[in-house]
Amino acid sequence: MQHQHFMATPILILIIPLVLLFPSFSFSTPYIYNMSERSSLSVEKPDIVLISPNGVFSAGFYSVGVNAYCFAIWYSEPLYDGSYTTVWMANRDQPINGRLSKLTLLKNGNLILTDAGQSIVWATETKSVSSVQLLLNDTGNLVLLTSEGLILWQSFQSPTDTLLPNQPLTRNTKLVSSRSQTNYSSGFYKLFFDDENVLCLVYDGPEVSSKYWPNPWQKSWEAGRSTYNSSRIAVFNSSGHFKSTDDFQFIAADSGIGIHRRLTMDHDGNIRMYSLDEKNKIWNVTWQAKSEPCKIHGICGPNSLCTYVPHEKSGRRCSCIPGYKIKNETDQSLGCEPDFSLSCNDSKVGFLPLHHVEFYGYDIGPYSNYTFKRCAKECLQSCNCSGFQYKFDWGSGFYNCFRKTQLFNGYRAPSFPDTTYIKSQKALIPFYAKHLQVFNSNSCHPLRLRLDRSYKKPKKNGTLQFMVWFASAVGGVEIICICLVLYLLYRNRQNSSATTQSYLQVTTGFRKFTYDELKKATHNFREEIGRGSGGVVYKGILPDR
Repeated sequence: MQHQHFMATPILILIIPLVLLFPSFSFSTPYIYNMSERSSLSVEKPDIVLISPNGVFSAGFYSVGVNAYCFAIWYSEPLYDGSYTTVWMANRDQPINGRLSKLTLLKNGNLILTDAGQSIVWATETKSVSSVQLLLNDTGNLVLLTSEGLILWQSFQSPTDTLLPNQPLTRNTKLVSSRSQTNYSSGFYKLFFDDENVLCLVYDGPEVSSKYWPNPWQKSWEAGRSTYNSSRIAVFNSSGHFKSTDDFQFIAADSGIGIHRRLTMDHDGNIRMYSLDEKNKIWNVTWQAKSEPCKIHGICGPNSLCTYVPHEKSGRRCSCIPGYKIKNETDQSLGCEPDFSLSCNDSKVGFLPLHHVEFYGYDIGPYSNYTFKRCAKECLQSCNCSGFQYKFDWGSGFYNCFRKTQLFNGYRAPSFPDTTYIKSQKALIPFYAKHLQVFNSNSCHPLRLRLDRSYKKPKKNGTLQFMVWFASAVGGVEIICICLVLYLLYRNRQNSSATTQSYLQVTTGFRKFTYDELKKATHNFREEIGRGSGGVVYKGILPDR
């Protein structure tokens, strides 16, 4: 045993100097600071990630579902609930398999992402004759760099749904929302510069497309935007000051340095700036483009209504309009579809009024100086008309007719004074009108109709009714008895006192006097005739004297 211990000692002595000579050496470290050519990251080892020198950002394989991964960049520190905040993804619309997939930096300078079948899912399409390396810098920018310091490719030039401080949005880039909070694939909302050099938000859905920020009914100059600068650049600094070449700018509510910030095109169609509360590990909204969630186009899909609900987290509620049903229970943004066959025969079709409701856009017209009857008649005669709005134009002094080809961007608000009339089956209009209401929260739901039923009045339970009356009567008798006993006790006490007084007078020849009798007999204790240890003696005359 002593010999074995002696042999182990020099081996241990040899290992210690090796560790001291190479302090960066580790038997198992999940972090790397760069990738050189001919090296790769494997999806089967997702814990091995690129990390920025300051440790704020990480890049690697991020799980987006069951056996589904994307190569992504995220904030290294988890939030309070253990989740991570992603800021960029390479293959958001084509996740890779959880086995045999790799990110590889080729010798020719091309960075490729391959799946289990070795097909290329994503690539930087770069080439270099000199050596290259992949770095994640302190700003969160993933950079492919040559040995001469030339940037071949960078993630800042191909954003997904998020901008980081000093990351520019240009004429060649745009932010695209995710489909939902848990579905990271490309959604329907985009932030980009339009052909008039204006930074705008657009809903680009499966059926229609429409701009909703700046307000589409305003001219660019009315919204405070300039169309003259064609350079098309927008950026914000680390203090939270955002500036765009169309003269739009804002400052974060908590402006200042030393705060982690991001600008994200959220899945609900709103663009928001967030600041990280490092103590509580949550993101706080410090600016948002739209304060009225129901005026974000496409948020509830076609043939549906958005209603403001302040106490709910989203601030809104979606519901199908009467006579329509939800298309997909798991995705309210796909909206609703008719639950009936809408005939072009105007004898079977009528109009259901929806008060304080507007469906923005997709108008035929407006037609000026129309009567209500004419507006309704022309909509009935057109198979392409889904409904109409009849509005007074204060400028012209006439009523305008807006015929709707599609019922999109519907919202209900008490402040909206007008009424929309939608086509419906004439036989069901009284029924819908009677039971019209706003529906279940957080998802599209069809109108929940309460059928008229008559119910027989239930028979009264005679035994139970008798028991109730009997208990009440017994209780009343008990109360009367208690009061009677108390009265008799009081009378008995008075009689006992009088009997004692008579007995005292017979046996001693004296009787007790009350204080009032003594006070009257002595004329209020006026004349004192003696004083001793027993007290004071006053002169008095009794009434019988």
